[in-house]
Amino acid sequence: MDTFQDLLADGFSRVEEGVGAVLDGLSPEQLRWRPDDEANPVGWLLWHLLRQQDAQLAQLSGKEQAWDQGWSERLDLPYPPDAMGYGQDPTEVGRFELSDPGLLVGYAGAVHELTHRLVAGLDAQEMERVLDDSFDPPVTVGVRVFSVLEDAIKHLGQAEYVKGLAQRA
Repeated sequence: MDTFQDLLADGFSRVEEGVGAVLDGLSPEQLRWRPDDEANPVGWLLWHLLRQQDAQLAQLSGKEQAWDQGWSERLDLPYPPDAMGYGQDPTEVGRFELSDPGLLVGYAGAVHELTHRLVAGLDAQEMERVLDDSFDPPVTVGVRVFSVLEDAIKHLGQAEYVKGLAQRA
């Protein structure tokens, strides 16, 4: 890998591939299965992972979210159109309903395209641009992009774990 763009592109590509791997072979029931009434199901975890990546990186790039390009209607989830999962209580999470796991694979592809375009356009100067100086040190574009990647990787790991539990239930 020659540049930080290559490293970021590789990291986000692994997330997209991981989403597809988690969803591979899952039934709609397994997509919604929860270890208990307080836990998050695989489908919700992946939807939340993709929504946070989509919303935050679209904001950074000044582009429209993939979610707003028809994915909200296609997934038709029981949440407000601008929902991303932040702050949802267990009852709200429990309403997650999706009959076709392939829709999340499609959304992941759309989010990956947006992500790839953003990463390809980053340069060292843009990575240093301050987004929020109320923190010490200030939050830069680079910090935000890596934070989005870190969050996506964490949620992917959670989804992989819950998938294993669902397959054994």
